[in-house]
Amino acid sequence: MSTATSTRPKSPGSAPAKKHKISVPVLLLLIAGALVLVSAVAAVTGNYGLTASGQISAALGAAVPIAMAGLGGLWAERSGVVNIGLEGMMVAGTFCGAWAGYLVNPWVGLLAGMAGGALGGLLHAVVTVTFGVDHIVSGVGINLLIPGICAYINKIYYKDYVAFGAGANQSPPAESLPALTIPGLSEWLDKIEAHHWFLVSDVAGILGGLVTNLSVVTIIAAVFIVVSYFVLWRTVFGLRLRSCGENPTAAESLGVNVYKYKYLAVIASGAFAGLGGAYLSLVASHFYKDGQTQGRGFIGLAAMIFGNWMPGGLAMGAGLFGFTDSLQLRDADNVHVLLITVSIAMLLLALWQLYRRKYTPAIISFVVAGGLAVWYATTDSVQRPLIVATPYVITLVVLAAASQRLRPPKADGQIYRKGQGK
Repeated sequence: MSTATSTRPKSPGSAPAKKHKISVPVLLLLIAGALVLVSAVAAVTGNYGLTASGQISAALGAAVPIAMAGLGGLWAERSGVVNIGLEGMMVAGTFCGAWAGYLVNPWVGLLAGMAGGALGGLLHAVVTVTFGVDHIVSGVGINLLIPGICAYINKIYYKDYVAFGAGANQSPPAESLPALTIPGLSEWLDKIEAHHWFLVSDVAGILGGLVTNLSVVTIIAAVFIVVSYFVLWRTVFGLRLRSCGENPTAAESLGVNVYKYKYLAVIASGAFAGLGGAYLSLVASHFYKDGQTQGRGFIGLAAMIFGNWMPGGLAMGAGLFGFTDSLQLRDADNVHVLLITVSIAMLLLALWQLYRRKYTPAIISFVVAGGLAVWYATTDSVQRPLIVATPYVITLVVLAAASQRLRPPKADGQIYRKGQGK
């Protein structure tokens, strides 16, 4: 008697396909490819503005407040608290930073900006962690409350400081914080950039923007991002904090004081957002003004989501959004050249999607590439309102493209009560 064995094929839906992460070599290869593309477009069009040291320096400056707001969101959401009140906390940082910067000095202004943002974070923690109010409702309330308070105090407090440069919606200017330039290296890179050599001058322009007229606050922000990674992923404190965002009931069963870690994380979140606000009022403009943040708190949240709740991805997202934000401060021709650059990139993406037999995304990419190419060919420049709207459009596009690979903390946004799992 024989026994026949048969192997049943696995059903296509039995196991989800594993999502592959982009490795470091692949990421470096993509960056190199992007540089080659930008260099080729610059050589053809004669416009080298996208990689000019001035453009990179402006992009780096624009990325700092976005990165600090995103870092604040990272700390809060890793503990399980959604913080869309970052915009309001940034406003507190702009006001307190400019106020202390004018009365004392800009260094004290930075600390005051962080303290103002931390107070906003404390308010958010009290409302959400202690009283269990919905996180979104609390964040919206903070975004309405803090800017109103700051605008009201500004009109009352600075009405006698008109002779010192203040106004109804503006504080007196504070002193400038120092900026650093590496002597010798900066001049050498500037000379290489001026030759417009293919790829070499573009790399020199990028490096020149990183070592020329660099604000100390930019360095501080970069240090905070690196330190945050080591604190959250390489220490016991960070492990406990992240466990509160993944499974607070399990963390409580292991003796973790969930309330304490949520409070610390949200207060730190506000402090980072406050630093981003202080950068706007002490470095970018040297004074507080109503509406100064211009939605950067929300763009910072988008950068955090783009980075998948990781410091490295957050930094990349802040750099992307900072670059698009800085375009409105530079030559408008740069935006026009960017159209054909993105069009070629979308065409290459469409060909790759065809190779992988992803026909629907490929068709969409082809359509976008063709539309951008037609736009570039039929116009000589991009209208100013469209340039101003670029950061917000890029934010929506990037979030839509990245939505399929996101993995937020499991308990993010959930209302926690001590002993709820017992």
